[in-house]
Amino acid sequence: MAQDNPTQLPQVLLLLPNPCFTVLESKASHKFHFLKAWDSPLPQAQFLQSHALSTQVLLSSALGPPITAQLLQLLPSLKLLITLSAGLDHVDFSACAARGVRIANSSPIFAADVADMAVGLFLDVMRKISAANRFVRDGFWVSKGDFDLGTKIGGKRVGIVGLGHIGLQVAKRLEAFDCKILYYSRKEKPYVSYPFYFDVCELAANSDVLVICCALTAQTHHMINKKILLALGREGVIVNVGRGAIIDEKEMVQCLVQGEIKGAGLDVFENEPQVPKELFGLGNVVLSPHKAAMTADCFTDLTDLAMANLEAFFSNKPLLSEVTND
Repeated sequence: MAQDNPTQLPQVLLLLPNPCFTVLESKASHKFHFLKAWDSPLPQAQFLQSHALSTQVLLSSALGPPITAQLLQLLPSLKLLITLSAGLDHVDFSACAARGVRIANSSPIFAADVADMAVGLFLDVMRKISAANRFVRDGFWVSKGDFDLGTKIGGKRVGIVGLGHIGLQVAKRLEAFDCKILYYSRKEKPYVSYPFYFDVCELAANSDVLVICCALTAQTHHMINKKILLALGREGVIVNVGRGAIIDEKEMVQCLVQGEIKGAGLDVFENEPQVPKELFGLGNVVLSPHKAAMTADCFTDLTDLAMANLEAFFSNKPLLSEVTND
């Protein structure tokens, strides 16, 4: 081990290359020794076993390999997983909990950018911004004249599914539009005044718009099903910046095609990058290629948070973005 890490800096394991890892290493190589599995001639499992007793921290991202129980078995000394993502659907949360592996994600960094996109998709669908853009560019303003009217934003009842970092930021922004905020979450949030719904179907029935901000888990997979969509109704709009599989995509497409809901703004899809072709011809649907979290400005903040979590862990201080079951 001394040959691999001559200065005996704290070790941080990286499985696959990532642009953020490069930035982080340039900032923090004097503080941490980064073990890059892809640089080793050894197979990954053998590489992990060779560092199993000395590796306490694993740095990952949603674009890398999933963090499974099998992977964790190769790292018996692991105490912390830092993921450069907000979602945890690539992490076996139960296996981490069973092994006592703490998790820190990057939700605080992404929250504002994702909320901006959610609001943008909502405004676009309601006011037909993308559809109006196509109408003008295709010359229809001249040949057809009047464009279909959009829908007023102010006063709309917005049901937020998942009032975490992102959901709270969405609520904050939409309050400025005089929207009425309602929410569903795993637990009621005593620090907010928004009405809380124990049942997603009831939330949908009392909302003009549903904004999906929750994480994808076994419990939330296809949580937004046909029953929920029909409860949202013919004048209802759905916006998804969570994960595609939270919505039963086939049922949503059918509801959109048949006019059983009014429209959708979607940044995520169930089988990315494949998107149902039925959506392409619908003027009431706005599509985005799962980029809500990514802006040109986020990388510095993302690497700073990862470094701060590393420093906190190795100094026995509280993590800045630890994931809990609360």
